[in-house]
Amino acid sequence: MSKEKWIVTSAWPYAYGIPHLGNLIGSTLSADVFARYLRSKGAEVVMVSGSDEHGTPNTVEAIKQGLEPIELTNRIHKAISDLYKKWAISFDNYTRTHNPVHIKFVQDFYRLIYDNGYTFTQEIEMLYCPKDEIFLPDRFVEGICPHCGENARGDQCESCDRLLEPTDLIKPYCNICKITTPIIKKTKHWYFDFKKFEEPLKDFIETHPVIPDNARNWCLGILKEGLKPRSITRDLKWGIPAPFPGSEGKSIYVWFEAVLGYISATKQWTEENNRPDYWKKFWFDRNTKTVYFIGKDNIPFHLLIFPALLMATELDYVFPYNVSSTEFLLYDGQKFSKSHNIGIWMDEALELAPADYWRYSLIAARPELKDVSFSLSELATYVNSDLNDVLGNFIHRTLTFILNYFQGKVPDRNQLDENDNELIQAIKETPQKVANLIESFKFKAALKEVIGLARKGNNYLSIKEPWHQIKKDKITTGTTLNLCIQLVRSLAILLSPFIPNSSQKIWDLLGIKGNISKIQWDEASKLLISSRHTIDKPIPLFHKIKEKELNTKLESMKSRKNSETIEKSQISKQVTLEEFKKLDIRTAKIKEAKKVSNSKQLISLKIQIGEREQNIVAGIGKEYNPEDLKDKIIIVITNLEPKKIRGIESKGMLLAADLNGKPILLTTDKEVDSGLKVK
Repeated sequence: MSKEKWIVTSAWPYAYGIPHLGNLIGSTLSADVFARYLRSKGAEVVMVSGSDEHGTPNTVEAIKQGLEPIELTNRIHKAISDLYKKWAISFDNYTRTHNPVHIKFVQDFYRLIYDNGYTFTQEIEMLYCPKDEIFLPDRFVEGICPHCGENARGDQCESCDRLLEPTDLIKPYCNICKITTPIIKKTKHWYFDFKKFEEPLKDFIETHPVIPDNARNWCLGILKEGLKPRSITRDLKWGIPAPFPGSEGKSIYVWFEAVLGYISATKQWTEENNRPDYWKKFWFDRNTKTVYFIGKDNIPFHLLIFPALLMATELDYVFPYNVSSTEFLLYDGQKFSKSHNIGIWMDEALELAPADYWRYSLIAARPELKDVSFSLSELATYVNSDLNDVLGNFIHRTLTFILNYFQGKVPDRNQLDENDNELIQAIKETPQKVANLIESFKFKAALKEVIGLARKGNNYLSIKEPWHQIKKDKITTGTTLNLCIQLVRSLAILLSPFIPNSSQKIWDLLGIKGNISKIQWDEASKLLISSRHTIDKPIPLFHKIKEKELNTKLESMKSRKNSETIEKSQISKQVTLEEFKKLDIRTAKIKEAKKVSNSKQLISLKIQIGEREQNIVAGIGKEYNPEDLKDKIIIVITNLEPKKIRGIESKGMLLAADLNGKPILLTTDKEVDSGLKVK
């Protein structure tokens, strides 16, 4: 591996908000674990990613905030960059798409594809908002997915993961003004002739030895349906100007430029290190392996669109070695949602617990095979049980015994018994087991193997009982503690890709100078701490945390942020009387209420509105018991488009006041019939 070159990448977060924990484990944190491991094996690694500034979500959010897109992305890019440092993410280059190197690279790249004959122009009909006087590409438009019937954006349905065009949507509406039904208007665009690459892509997917079965099957399914041309350009001012003759006023579609960021970020890194052409040693060397850590919804872009673009250059680019995609991390059984206050974001997490607590817990819960529900309860369990009781306990006991029984100097290793030999064998074998799992992208199992080694250490201490043994046999006790501290050293190395800050602390407590990230992985299998080596005074590495206190702190934090948001906006965006009249707000009587399975927060309500009944799902389960809701009069919006929540169709929305992050149901001060219109 020392002769290999690796490009390790993670999905580029949109620069309109802070990523949440699901974003983090699905891409950046996983990439960091792999990159740190590769470096410890002696590989030449470049780990790159950046802030995606040109995505339509950024433009939409900027419009909402009354900002120019660059003003918003400048702020968010800095915030994300700073957070990644606090999370100990070891990027070689975390960059941004609105930078000169990327812009020039993208334009040169598409000129080449144009010259090679893989683009064509077509006049098409697109959705256009007459109120805002703009075309509505991608996330500028929302509606109903024609495939699954769920609410969807104009680029991709989050429910069934189908790629979409805005004109595919049923009942589309403008995502800027929220009320205008778009009209059809003609415009000219440049298209990538995707279909020409069906056969080479099929061969690439079918014969690839590494990519996961779920990704392979998904891509083969898309190829079986047949590839359609994909529009390269958009009618947007914010973005990279299209370089084609006659394309003035057009910009490159964000996904057609973001995937090229992996190459341009490598190029930027080598240029900034005064090796301007060295990026080619990575991207045109067939021995280089490129790995992309992404969420499952991004698979088609990385295994179909990106390789096809590389093929279209007719240059010898390196194709993806693996696309390590995860399933979704849920929070308390639900998808992360800022608007519904569901989940924890990267900045919030660090106010609750140290980065390594989160790194360990998220990797231990990594959704590798199926969606995984995560909450503060899981965090507390992983920290208190694994980190504190298993790992921290073993290390602290070992160092304390050496300090107390041998004045802080590592004792000699003498005659070995069966238990000693078993521990030595575990130290020798575990690094290779963990390496095999990491190289198979099974990070959860790899971490479990490491913590299992720490458990063996605790079991070894329990068998040996050095606290009793020292009274009658100091020499044998010395052997016991010599082997224990060898194990501590091994654990520090094996944990360094996962919890680097804590690993460095362990290294320092061992009295070993230097940065643990410079230590080679294979050293973890060796007994290299010499007799008479002096250790530092031990201190506890981890502390237990309480779920209740974390929840209280999180609620207080979110309440503070909500207040700050309200203060900044001062007043909600004004709507016209005509817009308000479109909402059908009425009194309703709750006929039935029951908890939604596998959710602490969701309650399914059957409500009566005059003579009709309908169902709504509301996130009020933490404040209200279902049995207390029957016959209660509430206020609901009845004419919202139906939406499926956890497989249950919800028609409408109840109204509630936000009291420090807690929903308080709105009702009437007198008993009234259901179905009365609120004016």
